[in-house]
Amino acid sequence: MSHFPLYSLFLLFCYLNSSSYASTDSFISCLTTKNVPQSIIYTTHSKNYTSVLQEYIRNDRFKTSQTLKPTLILTPTDESQVGKVVLCAKAAALHLRIRSGGHDYEGLSYISKTPFAILDMFNLRSIQIDLTNQTAPTAWVQSGATLGELYYKIWETSKTLAFPAGVCPTLGIGGHISGGGYGNLLRKYGVSIDSVVDARVVDASGRILDREAMGEDLFWAINGGGGASFAVVLSFKVKLVSIPNPVTIFKVTKTQDKNATNILHRWQFVADKFDNELFVRAELKSIGNATATVTFIAMYLGNSDDLVRISTAQFPELGLEKQHCKEMSWIKAAMLWAQFPDDAPETALLDRNPGPSTFKIKSDYVTSPISLTGLDELLRRITAAEGSFNVQFNPYGGRVNEIPATATVFPHRKGNIFKIQYYHFWNEVGPGVVEKHLQIVRDLYDYMTPFVSKNPRRAFLNYRDIEIGSKSEGDGVDAYNEAKIYGEKYFGDNFDRLVRIKSVVDPTNFFSYEQSIPPLPKKRI
Repeated sequence: MSHFPLYSLFLLFCYLNSSSYASTDSFISCLTTKNVPQSIIYTTHSKNYTSVLQEYIRNDRFKTSQTLKPTLILTPTDESQVGKVVLCAKAAALHLRIRSGGHDYEGLSYISKTPFAILDMFNLRSIQIDLTNQTAPTAWVQSGATLGELYYKIWETSKTLAFPAGVCPTLGIGGHISGGGYGNLLRKYGVSIDSVVDARVVDASGRILDREAMGEDLFWAINGGGGASFAVVLSFKVKLVSIPNPVTIFKVTKTQDKNATNILHRWQFVADKFDNELFVRAELKSIGNATATVTFIAMYLGNSDDLVRISTAQFPELGLEKQHCKEMSWIKAAMLWAQFPDDAPETALLDRNPGPSTFKIKSDYVTSPISLTGLDELLRRITAAEGSFNVQFNPYGGRVNEIPATATVFPHRKGNIFKIQYYHFWNEVGPGVVEKHLQIVRDLYDYMTPFVSKNPRRAFLNYRDIEIGSKSEGDGVDAYNEAKIYGEKYFGDNFDRLVRIKSVVDPTNFFSYEQSIPPLPKKRI
C-alpha cells in the first residue's frame, strides 16, 4: 500500500499549522502598529489564556480537549480598539468570532473548524440611563453587559421602569438583543428589538457607525438577524418601559395524577388571549423516572386581586387562589423568575456566572393546540428519558402579534400560540455520552413534528440549533442554498432581505460562522 496519502495529509497539516501561525504573527504585528495595547491580547502562551477562554463558555460540551481553540483572544477595553481588531484580522486573513459573554447554546462565538481568533466584548459593559425625557426614558447598553447588570442599573435609577428582555440575568446584551430577545413582558411590550431605537457598530471597514450613519437596512438587520453576520455590535440604545408597583407572580405546579395534562391542554386555548399584562409560562419537567410535572409561572403587571379575577374568569381549570400569588417590585419578580432565593439581595443580579451545565436545546412554534393524547405522550417521553428535561411553553399574543412580521427581522408574530424550548441537560460523563443525549433530544423533537409549524418548521434564533442546518465553507451557490434552509426557519420571508443587506455591507463575507447570513453568490448580485 502506498504511503503517499498519509504523507500528503501530514504535509497539509504542516501547511495549515504554519499558515495559522503566520496569520497570527501578522495579526499581532498589525495590532502593534495600530498601538493596540498588549494587555488585551492573549495568545496560547499567555498566562491567563485558558481562564479567559473558559470564563464565558456556558455549555460544557465545548470544554473538551478536542475542541479547536482560538490562536488569539482579544479583549478590548475601548470601542476604538474594536475597529483596529477588525482591520487587522482582515489584513491577516484570520477568521474572527465575536463573543459578548452570554449563553450561546452552540458555542459559535468561541469555537470554529478553522484557525480563528475571538473578539471578546466582556470588558465593554457600560450602561447609561437617560431620564431627561420623562415620557421616553432610554438607556445605552454596551454589548458585553448582562441583562442582570442592566436590570440592576435600571432599578438603581428608577423603581417604575423596566426593559422587556429575558428572565436569565446572565444573558449577554449583544447576542440577546441582536437575536431578537424576549421575556415575560413580551405580551405587553413585544420582544426586545421592538424597544431598540439606536445602535453603534463597527462595520467590515473598521468604521464606528450609529443608526444614522449605518442606514436603516443595516439597523434593521442587526435587530433580530444576529449582529455577528453583519458587524460588531458595540451597543444598543433601548427604550425603557413603565412598570407598576407592585407586580404579581405565581407558581402553581400540577402532577399528572393531579390533572396536569388536562390543565395544560386548556392553557393552550387561553394563554395567548389573556389581558396583555399577563404572561403565563407552562414548564414541563421530568423528576427522575417517576413522574413529570407541569408548572404554571406568571408575571402580571397588576395586583393579586385582579390576577385572581382574570384567572378565575378565563382559566378556572388552574384553580388559582390569592394564596398562590405574591405581590412585589418588578426587580424582585425578575429575581424570583431567575430562581434566586427570596432573601437574595438585588446585587445578586450582577453575578455573571450561571454555573456549569452540559446541555442541548431545540425550539418550535405552535400554531394550533396540541391534542390531549399528544400532550400525554409528550409528558410520558419526558419522564422516560435519561437525564433531565425542562420543556417550556412560552405564550405569544398581545403586543408581539400587533407588529407586522416584516417590520423587524423577528418574524414569529401573529398566528403563533406559543414557542417551545426543549432544554435537555445531563451530568453523565464518558465515551459516547454526548451523542447519546443529543439523540434523546432529537427523538423528542421528531415526535413533536406533527404538532408544530410546518413548511418550514420554524425556530428561534436565540435558541441557536446547529442541527437544523449549516452552510459549507465559501460563498457560492451551495453555501447560499444551505443557508436558506436554516435562514427560512429562523427568519421566514425576511431571510432574502437579510441576504441582500449582507451583500451590500459585507460582500466579502468577513463576518461569518456556521449559521451566518451569506452574501448572494456573485452571479446573482
